Amino acid sequence: MIDQAIRKVLVEHGRLAVDVSTIDGEADLYELGLTSHASVNVMLALEDSFDIEFPDELLRKSTFSSVKAIEDALAELGAA
Repeated sequence: MIDQAIRKVLVEHGRLAVDVSTIDGEADLYELGLTSHASVNVMLALEDSFDIEFPDELLRKSTFSSVKAIEDALAELGAA
């Protein structure tokens, strides 16, 4: 569900060098190759996919550091 939607966005916009479907939800996406530029693209795609907007207080590296962190942020925004 939400996990799959996040992973789909990561496949399309994250430019990761690994198979996103196989990574652990807690794995550090930055260690797996997510760049700051790609994280902005991921954020924008998530906003489109879930019809939400990330507020300034969630625009931190840690918000996009793992699938779980993204899922937690989306839940906080009522997208889950």
